[in-house]
Amino acid sequence: MKHNTVILYISLLLFNSFLFGQNNNVENRIIKVDYNKTAGNFNTMFKECVGAGRANEGLRADWQQQLAITKKECDFKYIRMHGLLSDDMAVYREDSKGNPEYNYQYIDALYDFLISIKMKPFVELGFMPSALASGNQTIFWWKGNVTPPKDYKKWEDLIRNLTAHFTERYGAEEVKTWYFEVWNEPNLTPGFWTGTQADYFKLYEYAARGIKSVNPAYKVGGPATAGAGWVPETIEFCSKNNIPLDFISTHTYGVNQGYLDEFGTSGTVLSKDESSISGDVINSRKQITNSAMPKLELHYTEWSSSYTPSDPIHDSYHSAAYILQKLKQTGNAANSMSYWVFTDIFEEAGPRFTPFHGGFGLLNTQGIKKPAYFSYSLLNKLGATELQNKDTSSWACKNSQGDVQLLFWDFTNTHPGDKVWNQTYYIQDLPSKEKGKVKIEVDGLQKGKYVLEIYKVGYKVNDAYADYLAFNKPSQLTKQQVDSIKTKNSGAPIAVEKITVDTKGTFSREIKINENDVVMLNFVKQ
Repeated sequence: MKHNTVILYISLLLFNSFLFGQNNNVENRIIKVDYNKTAGNFNTMFKECVGAGRANEGLRADWQQQLAITKKECDFKYIRMHGLLSDDMAVYREDSKGNPEYNYQYIDALYDFLISIKMKPFVELGFMPSALASGNQTIFWWKGNVTPPKDYKKWEDLIRNLTAHFTERYGAEEVKTWYFEVWNEPNLTPGFWTGTQADYFKLYEYAARGIKSVNPAYKVGGPATAGAGWVPETIEFCSKNNIPLDFISTHTYGVNQGYLDEFGTSGTVLSKDESSISGDVINSRKQITNSAMPKLELHYTEWSSSYTPSDPIHDSYHSAAYILQKLKQTGNAANSMSYWVFTDIFEEAGPRFTPFHGGFGLLNTQGIKKPAYFSYSLLNKLGATELQNKDTSSWACKNSQGDVQLLFWDFTNTHPGDKVWNQTYYIQDLPSKEKGKVKIEVDGLQKGKYVLEIYKVGYKVNDAYADYLAFNKPSQLTKQQVDSIKTKNSGAPIAVEKITVDTKGTFSREIKINENDVVMLNFVKQ
């Protein structure tokens, strides 16, 4: 959109009045910031890492195209996925005499692509190659083997050989920036791990030894548990036994019950606890601080509103404000918060048959951007310097060009309670109710002309699922329908205007807001 084509005929005082209903019974909210009063560097832990389903899916052209777009617009630095060592990646077999044979051609193709778009792997070491496995227990449609190795020395040798291969191919300085995470959710037995906690710690010890034998500077950690589990136990085990541990990783989800829904058949309820997600993260940080290794990095390598790949909250406009609220609440507790996952090209329960099915992704299979996607693309527009701000549901930042960004939202948990599943509630048309006004005041602005871009996500605004509902939820979308939904939900500014800031350096305005609206004001200095 060219700025000179929209000039002043759009007034922000009037814009979208049909979307921002006024409610005089709701107390007005004030966001007051000053360009000259900074709070330091903006913490970008939210875009350090993002998840993907499994490594083999990363060989698909559409997966790679979606990741390239997501990297460009959201700028995630790392990506984590399951199944790097599973049989469909053709990594390991043994000859007739039981001697290991290694093959990294598939991994090379995947990792070369990641490096080409300036992303890095957050290397999850799992699952067990069947030729190295002690049993045949598997998980998911694609049958990831979840049994301990039949020979821990061969497991260590595989990890050492793989790490040496990474070093040869990408260089030690590059691999030093990676993270090696041992396994996934070993506390969910027998789902992800048929062994005991002691067996997992043995698996971890041998993997860590293999990695560090290649280069002591490489980073290894775990336990990658569900529900923020085993953090003190992992630290204690490594500390007492002098085993390397560079970071703690674990997971959390925002629903009331359960940790694993292998085939997407569970019913879930969004937690009413205001400290869901953030409470786990803050507690994990406290556990680390109070441990024998108090300075460990903390990486939440999976988090989302819900742990099931069939939860319509993932598609709902409610997710956009939810994500921002939870990230804001966690503060500086985590070094990264890796959203699970970036795309609905995700086959744990098998290939999905409908375009919107409650999949984890920020984008659906056709590359349609969901409301959740825009939480991250808007966060990525925030400048490097954060401004002081007392409002608990917003961020204000500036960049070196004199631009100012204000991202604010309302998160209202409208879920009716434990008697109704997400799977019933979030598939409905759910109009948002009025929440009154937000008074914006930005002081200390540099005198001059600005282009003010206004972005929004909310009910029927960058709300692809609403358009899918309007098409009567077809089991398949035509190309024309996909193009229509993508065009309508592009994330472009909903309004652009030119403003002039005088010598007082103040901008002020009142904006009406509804439940679960997300709004960004971007002041671009001319």
